[in-house]
Amino acid sequence: MKPGKVYLVGAGPGDPGLLTVKGAQALSGAQVVVYDRLLDPALLALAPESAERVFVGKERGRQALTQAEINQLLVAEGVDGKTVVRLKGGDPFVFGRGGEEAQALAEARVPFEVVPGVTSAVAAAAYAGIPVTHRGVSTAVTIVTGSEDPSKGETTTDWGALAKTGGTLVTLMGWAALPGIAATLQAHGMSGDTPAALVQWGTWSRQRTVTGTLADIAERGKAAGIGAPVIAIIGEVARLREEIGWFDRRPLWGKRVLVTRSRTQASRLIELLGDLGAEAVELPSIEIGPLDNYGELDQALVSAADVSGRWMIFASVNSVEYVWERLRALGKDARYFAGATVGAIGPATARALRERGIEPDFIPKRSVSEEVIAELSGLEWDGRLALLPGSAIGRDALAAGLATLGADVRRVPAYQNTRPEGIEERARAAFERGIDVVTFTSSSTVRNLLDILGADRHLLGSSAIACIGPITAATAEEMGLTVDIIAAEHNVEGLAAALAGRFSGGQAAASTG
Repeated sequence: MKPGKVYLVGAGPGDPGLLTVKGAQALSGAQVVVYDRLLDPALLALAPESAERVFVGKERGRQALTQAEINQLLVAEGVDGKTVVRLKGGDPFVFGRGGEEAQALAEARVPFEVVPGVTSAVAAAAYAGIPVTHRGVSTAVTIVTGSEDPSKGETTTDWGALAKTGGTLVTLMGWAALPGIAATLQAHGMSGDTPAALVQWGTWSRQRTVTGTLADIAERGKAAGIGAPVIAIIGEVARLREEIGWFDRRPLWGKRVLVTRSRTQASRLIELLGDLGAEAVELPSIEIGPLDNYGELDQALVSAADVSGRWMIFASVNSVEYVWERLRALGKDARYFAGATVGAIGPATARALRERGIEPDFIPKRSVSEEVIAELSGLEWDGRLALLPGSAIGRDALAAGLATLGADVRRVPAYQNTRPEGIEERARAAFERGIDVVTFTSSSTVRNLLDILGADRHLLGSSAIACIGPITAATAEEMGLTVDIIAAEHNVEGLAAALAGRFSGGQAAASTG
């Protein structure tokens, strides 16, 4: 059998955005992913759904597989002809034991490739605002494992030489041994006043940084509750954090924000929240899915095709996607819209239409049904067909308003909303950990989350409530919630801006209830 290939991929220190393009390409073609503990689960989603995922993580005192067993697993899967990605935290060749895995593969003549990653020794320091080298401050950096406690007298590291380098010293995996390391460095001549910093969970949304001196950094870290995984940075560069620290100084830093939008739509909001420093907690209260029967939608599309002067108004990206899918199933394309006036509620919906070659004729200034009707009221509607494809349980305000203007309104379901399986347990667990802000992007997300929480709805009492617009806010208030934040621009960008304005003290882009 022709052997497969094993990719030894560095996943970076935590932030999934630090995975290299080549690492992502390797994951996209993986048949087996063998992964470590300190990885963002989002990286596993880059592999095909059919790929086997094997956890081999280890931490002090316990491990899923020994290193020898991991080596054997990689060899066996490679010999079996599979494409394997060994996903390792940081860089596979920087205290990652990737060299040992490469040796085992080479000995077994299994083809392999090394895909370097970003090491936490550099990235965690950078995210803390500490450059490991800096002109006029440090022209050298030494990275050393801290798993060998020098106070025990059996270390193979020359701590005496390191104490005299004059550059930056970064220790990995050294939290337990840090007091002994600090004492040994001082005993060999390094000043106790040397600046030092500890970075826990570097590049993650839960990153924490403690600064001090070589003499007191271990005690300061202990008092702050710091624990593994942590790196220590020792040297004059640690002083620069006060001047150029950035990662933990963003508007939403330290905030846990619940995202209730469906999984297929949540990625953009999660990205925006992450850029602002928040820890986005994904809890989709609804899932968007196909209808069990498309007879009604298909019939509406076919019968409307030849109606002169017809309108088609899309209220969401979902409605565009599902209608487009049905048009293709019916053997039609963009030419179907010839002779129709096309409306798009919101910039994201307009963008979805443009991506399919359809330029919307009407985009309202604000995405509120009542205001959309006000903008359309000056047109001639008597007997004119208005086709409104949307959710099976969507709001009827737009349809009712157009009917009042005299339109022949046909509101037809194009997709359905359902509740994700096992969501109740996930919801309780999320709130038990603490949620600072709950975001709602539609009335259905409000109803569904309250239905999911049931008797536990009191858990919302300690969280701020943020809504994408006044319609969603009205639903939340009707159901007994106090709305704290309403986005001025009714899309996910506006919602993120409203949160940033609220928690950074700004007033732009947000109104508060």
